[in-house]
Amino acid sequence: MSRILNHRMRSSLRRPSSWSCVDKRAVAFSVWTGRSVLLHKPLDSYQIPRRRYGMLIARAVRGVLKIRYLLLGGAVGGGMTLNKKYVEWKDGLPEMGWLNDLLPDNEQWDKFTTTLLDAKEKIGDQFQIDPRLREAGAVRAAELREWLAQRYEDAVAAAAVKNATSSIEPAPKIVNNLQSRPAPMSAKSNADETAAYERRVHALQEEVLSLQARYQRELQRLEQENRELRQQNMLLRQGRQPSTKKMKRSLIDMYSSVLDELADWDSGEAGRLPRVVVVGDQSAGKTSVLEMLAQARIFPRGAGEMCTRAPVKVTLSEGPYHVAQFNDSSREFDLNKEADLADLRKEVELRMRNSVRGGRTVSNQQIAMSVKGPGIPRMVLVDLPGVISTQTVDMASDTREAIKEMTKQYMDNPNAIILCIQDGSVDAERSNVTDLVSSCDPSGKRTIFVLTKVDLAEENLANPNRIRRILEGKLFPMKALGYYAVVTGRSRKDDSIQSIREYEERFFRSSKLFKDGMVAAGQVTTRNLALGVAECFWRMVRDSVEQQADAFKAMRFNLESEWKNTFPRQRELDRDELFERARAELLDKSAELSGVPAAAWEARLQKALWAAAAQRIFAGIYLPAAANASEDVDKFNTSVDIKLREWAENELATLSIQAGRQALREEFSELMSKSSDSDAIYEPVKKAAVDEALSRHQWEERAQDVLRVLQVNALQDRCVASRGEWDSAVSLMEDALKERLKSTEEDLKSLAGPGFRERWLYWQSSSEEQNRRSEVKSELERLGSSRPNLSYDEVVAVRDNLRRRGVDTDNEYIRETWKPIYLKQFLQRALSRARDCRKSFYLYTQQNGTGKECCEVVMFWRVQSALRTTANALRQQIGNREAGRLDRELREVLDEMSSDADMKKKLLSGRRVELAEELKRVRHVQEKLEEFIEALNKEK
Repeated sequence: MSRILNHRMRSSLRRPSSWSCVDKRAVAFSVWTGRSVLLHKPLDSYQIPRRRYGMLIARAVRGVLKIRYLLLGGAVGGGMTLNKKYVEWKDGLPEMGWLNDLLPDNEQWDKFTTTLLDAKEKIGDQFQIDPRLREAGAVRAAELREWLAQRYEDAVAAAAVKNATSSIEPAPKIVNNLQSRPAPMSAKSNADETAAYERRVHALQEEVLSLQARYQRELQRLEQENRELRQQNMLLRQGRQPSTKKMKRSLIDMYSSVLDELADWDSGEAGRLPRVVVVGDQSAGKTSVLEMLAQARIFPRGAGEMCTRAPVKVTLSEGPYHVAQFNDSSREFDLNKEADLADLRKEVELRMRNSVRGGRTVSNQQIAMSVKGPGIPRMVLVDLPGVISTQTVDMASDTREAIKEMTKQYMDNPNAIILCIQDGSVDAERSNVTDLVSSCDPSGKRTIFVLTKVDLAEENLANPNRIRRILEGKLFPMKALGYYAVVTGRSRKDDSIQSIREYEERFFRSSKLFKDGMVAAGQVTTRNLALGVAECFWRMVRDSVEQQADAFKAMRFNLESEWKNTFPRQRELDRDELFERARAELLDKSAELSGVPAAAWEARLQKALWAAAAQRIFAGIYLPAAANASEDVDKFNTSVDIKLREWAENELATLSIQAGRQALREEFSELMSKSSDSDAIYEPVKKAAVDEALSRHQWEERAQDVLRVLQVNALQDRCVASRGEWDSAVSLMEDALKERLKSTEEDLKSLAGPGFRERWLYWQSSSEEQNRRSEVKSELERLGSSRPNLSYDEVVAVRDNLRRRGVDTDNEYIRETWKPIYLKQFLQRALSRARDCRKSFYLYTQQNGTGKECCEVVMFWRVQSALRTTANALRQQIGNREAGRLDRELREVLDEMSSDADMKKKLLSGRRVELAEELKRVRHVQEKLEEFIEALNKEK
C-alpha cells in the first residue's frame, strides 16, 4: 500500500491534473483499510506501478557486503584487544635474566664435555693411588688390628686366670702380648704371680666397665640428639606439606590397620600376619616390659590383683610428639604430661572393666591403641592376661582355662613372635607359661625369652650360675631365638621411664653377673630387647606378607567367581548398602503420603471406622434398642439417643484414633507394595521399620477432644437433608444387615452341621452334637416365637417335644440355641424393613423429620454422618500433622537400625548378602595389604 501511495504521488507530480483526485482516494483507502468511502471509481491499471525485481537483488547484495564489513571490523578489533592483553601479561612476568649469568652457554658446555671425554681417554686404566697414601693406610690398619688382638688376648688371659684361681690345679701357660708369665718355681712365687694376674684382671675389668659406661652414655646422648633431630625433621616435613593434603601414613600404622581388619575374621587365613604376643605368668612384668618399649607408664597398676583382663593391641611407631590414642577415639593423650597419663590409665581400666561385664573375669574383646614418639621402635604388640595357676573365689569358674585358650589362640599363629616373660625373682619351677610356649613353638623359631626383675634375682639367689643357665636356654624346657635380661623398675608406681632406665643401666654396670662374664652385653637392658624384637618382627613381616597377599587374592578370585555364577545380573551390595537402599525407598514412600488424594483418604478412613465400630453399633446399640422396644418406636429412639451419646462421649474418639492409625498403616503398606522395581531382599527391613514406627506413633492428644465434640454434634442431628443421604443410609443399613446375617447363618451352620445339600453333594457328615443342635433348632423354628428371650412355658414345651423325639436337653441349652435363631429372624425382618424404607424418603420429608416410620434408617444415617465427619477430621489431622510425625519417627527407627549391626544382620540375611559382605572385606584387606607391600618395598 505504501508503494502504491508513493508511486501515485510521484505520478501526480508529473500529472498535476490528477493530484487532488488521487490524494482523496488514497486517504480514504488508507483510513478504512480497503473499504472505500470517498473512492467511488476503481483505480486505473496504469496508475499501479509494476514491481522492479532488479532492485531487490541489488538490496540483497548490499546486505551481504554489510556483513563482510562487520566481520572484518570485528576481527581487526578483536586482534588488537588480544594483542594488548598479551603485552600486559608479558610485562607482568618476573625478570629471569639473572639465570643467564649462572647457566653455561652452548660453547662452554661443549668445551666442558669434550674435556671430560679427553681426560677419560688419557687416564684409562693407568690411574694409581699415591704410594705414600697407600702406605699410611696400611700402617693405620695394622695398628688397629694389633690393638684388637691385644684386647682379645687380654680377655682370654683374664678368663684363664679366673679358672685357675677357682680350681686347685696349676694354671696353664698363657701367652700375653703385654707381659709373658714364667713358669712357677715355688709356692710363694706362684702366689705372688697369681696375685699379680688377679690385679691385672681386675684392672682390665674396671677398664672394660668404664669403657662400656662411656659407650652407654655416649649412645644415650646420640639417641637423644637423634630423637630431637627426628622430631625436627618430621615437623619440617609436615610443615612443608599443604594443610589440605592428607598426611602420609607410616608403615607401621598401615600394618596395624590391616591387623584391625583381621581382628574378627573367621577364615583360616585370618590372624596369620606377624605381631608380637606378650605372654607370661601373672605379675611377671609383661606390662612393665611393654611400657619400657613404649617409653611411658600407660597401663594401670594393681596391688596384687589381675590388671590385664583383655587383650591390648599397642602399635608403636615414630612421631614428632610422644602421644597415645585409642583407635576408636580422636583424643590424643600427651605422654609427657602426668595429667594425660593418669587419664589414659583410667580410660584403659574403664575399657577393661566394660569388656568383662556379665560375671566374667577376662574377655576376648581387644582394646586397640597406638603410641607414637621420637625413637620408639616400630612394631605391633598384644599384651595378654597373665597365666594363673590358682583361681580365687572372686573369679569366674572358667578363668584359668579361658586365659590359656586365649593365650594359645594368639600363639598358634605361625607368624606370631612370642615374647615370653619370666619373673627372675621366683623359682623357675613355678612357671606356668614355659610349657604352654614350648607346646606352641617347640623349635623356638619365633620365641624370645625375657627374664625380668634380675636385680631381685641377683639379690635373692645364692647361686648366680642359675641365671646364666636360664639365659643360655639350659634350665627351662623350651627353645628361643634370643634370651634377654631386663630390670623394669623397683616396684614404685611413681618412677618414670627415664629413672627406671637409668637404674637399669647402673645395675648392669655394677652387676656381678656382668663382671663375672655370665651375661653378654647384648643380652641386657630393654634397649637391646627393643632392637632385637623389632628386627625379628620386621624380618618376619617381610617373609610372610607376600604369602598373605597371595592367599587373599586367591580367596577374592573364588568369591568373585561364585558371585558371577550365582548372581550374574545383580550388583555386589553389602549389608550396609542394602540397608541404605531400603532406607531411601522407605523415606521416598513416606513422602508420598502427603500426595494421597483427599477422597481416597476419606474412603479408606470411613471403611476403617465402620470396621472398628460395626460390632459396637450392632451389639451395643441397635440390637438392644430393637429388642427392648420392638413395637414402641419412641422407646427405640430414646434408647438409641442414650446409647449413641454414651458411646460418643466414652469410646468413639479413642476408637476413631485406632481406626486412623489402621488406615495410615494400610495406606503406607499399599504405597510400599506399589513399587514394582523394589528388591525382595529389602522387604524384611521395610516391614520391621514400618511396624516399629507405627507402634511408636502416638496420635496427638488434643485430637481426641476435637473429635469428641464433632462426633457428639453430628450424632445429635436427626434431619436427613437429601434423598442421596437417605439412600446412602439405607445402603449402609442393608450392607450391615446382610453382613451380620451371613455371619449368623455361618454360626448356625457350624452349630447344626451341614444341610441336606452339603451332605449329598459334598459328602459332609454331622457330629453327634451337631445332630442334637439341629433337632433343637428345628423345634425352635416350629415354635414361631418372635421375642428375643423365650418364656419358661415355651422352653418347657420345646424340651418336652424333644424328649418325645428322644433328644434329652436342659433349659439353658435351649436358650443358648435360641439366640442365633432369633438373631437370624430379626435380621431378616430388619432387612425387609430396610428395603421398604428405600422409597419412604418423600413420606419422611412430608412429616418434617418427625415421623416414626423408618427410625432405623435415621439411626444409621446419624451413625454414618458421625463417621463421615470423623473421617474428614482424621484426614485433615493426617495431612497436617500425623504424616509428618510418622515420617520423623520412621527416620528415628531407621537411624537406630543403621547403628545396630545385629538387627541388620537379622533382617538382611541369605547367601547373597553374606557373599557380598565377605567379598567386600576380602577386597578391602587385599587392597590394604598391597598398599602396605608397596610402601614396604619402597622403604627397602
